[in-house]
Amino acid sequence: MQRLRERGRTDRDDLYAVLDAGLVCHLGVVIDGTPVVLPTGYGRIDGTLFLHGSSANRALLAADGQEVCVTVTHLDGLVVARAVFHHSMNYRSAVVFGTARLVTGDAERLAALRAVTEQLVPGRWEHARLPTRKELAATAVLSLPLAEASVKIRTGPPKDDPEDYDSDIWAGVLPAALTFGDPLPDPALHAGVGTPGHIRDLAGHARAGDRYV
Repeated sequence: MQRLRERGRTDRDDLYAVLDAGLVCHLGVVIDGTPVVLPTGYGRIDGTLFLHGSSANRALLAADGQEVCVTVTHLDGLVVARAVFHHSMNYRSAVVFGTARLVTGDAERLAALRAVTEQLVPGRWEHARLPTRKELAATAVLSLPLAEASVKIRTGPPKDDPEDYDSDIWAGVLPAALTFGDPLPDPALHAGVGTPGHIRDLAGHARAGDRYV
């Protein structure tokens, strides 16, 4: 695998596009001198990223006031080259650096949790029961400014050495996408409760940006 300078992007719209298309991020934080990477859900409001988890989660609590790293990566395809050396992936990735902060104000916490919920299932916040004070107390919310970030994107076919293009070795791209299947209703649902539209809209669709297609 190769890391190429031309894959780096500096446009802020590229950063937002990668973040808005994702569902899971990985938080890197140091706890008692040991690096820890935690997968978790997230959401974005303008220039701030919000992460959430249990209020007992050591990684989230340790991140408060600390320099952290958050990454989001999308696999868009396997790039199969004529030479093993040039095999690669089509991908979009964002790495965000900054000082994390635990969110304590109720209004900001609710706005952040709404962003996280809508990131996962658009339209869900208005449909589901909102958190109680007890549930809010059991939830930690972390904020991270999007002031410093690195975005890398690879697209297109393989790039082989000139002499290898004369060979009969197959080369190309195997596209990849996250697609949702048909909803599976909870067996405990009351009779007659139908699947809401915002759930039906996800079935059979792949994530593209901040929407499903």
